[in-house]
This record gives sequence, structure tokens and C-alpha cells, in this order.
Amino acid sequence: MDRIADLRPGMNASIEAEVVSIEPSREVRTKFGKLIRVANATVADDSGQIIVTLWDKDIDRVSIGDKIKIENGWVSDFKGNLQITAGKNGKLEIIQK
Repeated sequence: MDRIADLRPGMNASIEAEVVSIEPSREVRTKFGKLIRVANATVADDSGQIIVTLWDKDIDRVSIGDKIKIENGWVSDFKGNLQITAGKNGKLEIIQK
């Protein structure tokens, strides 16, 4: 597992962290014109915090206080904030409710 403090934009990473907050979801239009829900959650481990981008079904699965694992997540920088998402190639798993 990677530590949040060691994550850098452009890398694939796997983390385990606790969900500390979740913003309200919003709808965005994909490049193919489909509307999809997205929400940002902040997660933390003992080294720091990062924003997790939650897409569609994952929004309803995750709650504040859950411990989650993201495997093969994609790390990026969006408007100066580091974030990670499971995306198409990764996996988000809830390991403790």
C-alpha cells in the first residue's frame, strides 16, 4: 500500500484510508453526452489527506467513517489539489464500515 504523503500526480497507487468527509454529489456530462453523478470525499491515513473522486454507484456505497481501499487508483492534480480515483482500471473496496 502507498502512503498518501508519497502520492504524486500521474502515478497509479493503492491506498487504505478513512473517509473523513463527503461533499454533496453533482451531475456532470461525459464527453459522450451522458449525465453521471460525481462527488468528492476526503480520506486520511497516518501520513496525510487526499480527495477521492467518487463516481455514480460508489457515492451511495461510501459513508463518513468507512475505511476504504483503492487499488490501482489514478493520482492527479485538479485545481491545485491532489486527488485519486479508482477510474476504469482501479477498484474501490470498503474494508470496514
